[in-house]
Amino acid sequence: MLRLIDRISLQTAVIAALFLGLAPFTPEPHIWEKLKMLMAGTLVRPIDWFDLVLHGAPWLLVAVKLARRKVAAPEDGAR
Repeated sequence: MLRLIDRISLQTAVIAALFLGLAPFTPEPHIWEKLKMLMAGTLVRPIDWFDLVLHGAPWLLVAVKLARRKVAAPEDGAR
């Protein structure tokens, strides 16, 4: 699974997060609406949970890619 994540470029993941993660853009991004519903305790219908997962997955991919990049990068004073 991590090899599949590594094969996706960071640029592709960011573009997916911006377009798929925020769509539809009006009246507000879908992920934002679902996160507000989650915090308010009104995220109860299965379609709402599906939307949260669907629109949140690209953002999670970006976070995992950045975390793996940070772990793989050598530290400055590690000589």
